[in-house]
Amino acid sequence: MAGLMPADEGDVVLGPRNITNLPAHKRNISVVFQNYALFPHLTVAENVGFGLKARGHGKKQIEGPVLDALRLVRMESYKDKPIAGLSGGQQQRIAVARALVVKPDLLLLDEPFSALDRKLRETMQVELKSLLRDSGITAVFVTHDQEEALGVSDRIAVMNAGRIEQFADPSTLYARPQTPFVMDFVGLSLRLNGAAKAAGEGRSVVETRHGVVRSDVGLAPGKAAIVGVRPELVRAFSSVDAPAPQAGRNRLEVVLEDVMVLGSKTVLHGRCEEPDRLICELPGIKAGFARGQQVVFEWAVEDTLAYEAAA
Repeated sequence: MAGLMPADEGDVVLGPRNITNLPAHKRNISVVFQNYALFPHLTVAENVGFGLKARGHGKKQIEGPVLDALRLVRMESYKDKPIAGLSGGQQQRIAVARALVVKPDLLLLDEPFSALDRKLRETMQVELKSLLRDSGITAVFVTHDQEEALGVSDRIAVMNAGRIEQFADPSTLYARPQTPFVMDFVGLSLRLNGAAKAAGEGRSVVETRHGVVRSDVGLAPGKAAIVGVRPELVRAFSSVDAPAPQAGRNRLEVVLEDVMVLGSKTVLHGRCEEPDRLICELPGIKAGFARGQQVVFEWAVEDTLAYEAAA
């Protein structure tokens, strides 16, 4: 998209313009690189104003836009500082300011937070999303971090082997993934392989090695199938204290392999073999669960995700 590499085939169209054969400097697309690619021998202001200078703007024409861009990222007091004296988060802000100062038609961000620690990364995600919304600039954000994609995006394209598997808003992508790859790639899920049987009215039953799972999704009888559910939708009970089975709910007997207390949540992992995954996510710190314990996992049939397995 930026023109740094030629297209092998197809067209690159930005708004009304076909930019496939345009050189990078004529596309009006800005890039924030993974390693920021700032010039160490230039000051903060000189880095931010580099694109304007390259376009032939004079010093007086550059000063105002540079200060405006630095104010956007709250770095105006650093305009005369050397790049080497800045922290990772500050350098990230400068890279964003340099990209925005030329008023691009499109902003590309290549994993810009990967070098930051978790707290700073989350802070920068919030700030960048607000900044882009206020400036009205369209951005394409490349990331392998699923939570980051869900947090900063209005729409997400999940790609697999060069092909888009699903393109949707974050809520739809997470709640109703269209393929098993999307279900596995975006967030965690309880996942079981099995064989489908018809249940009537467009529904299906999938027999797995851990029990029968019902779904509102119609699957071809006799075909290999994959069923899943997001772990926060699963309830867990000790087998001794579990309530009686209810209509409209799936129920599996599970032996716990591990109990992970993560502060805001407790994650229960059931004993199973790959590629199956038995997982339940409970809010807060939950006592009463231990490795080797027999428990019941239960969730609503309507929350079950179901797919025909690839041949």
